[in-house]
Amino acid sequence: MGIGVSVFLIALGAILAFAVQVDLSGLDIQTVGYILMFAGVVGLVLAMVVWGPRRRRGAEVEERRVYDDPRL
Repeated sequence: MGIGVSVFLIALGAILAFAVQVDLSGLDIQTVGYILMFAGVVGLVLAMVVWGPRRRRGAEVEERRVYDDPRL
């Protein structure tokens, strides 16, 4: 799950949890909203850990100049 999907789940969950006032038999919309927000936050944290900035070690490069020695 990427950052965009995580933000979408957080937004959708917040809309369902705080803005929708519908009574359905057997389904609590607010609980579904909270679950979606939680899944979005977990996905966002995981995306930041996996794709976040990491300390990258580059290979050390040694520069050697190759030239002809005119004295030889």
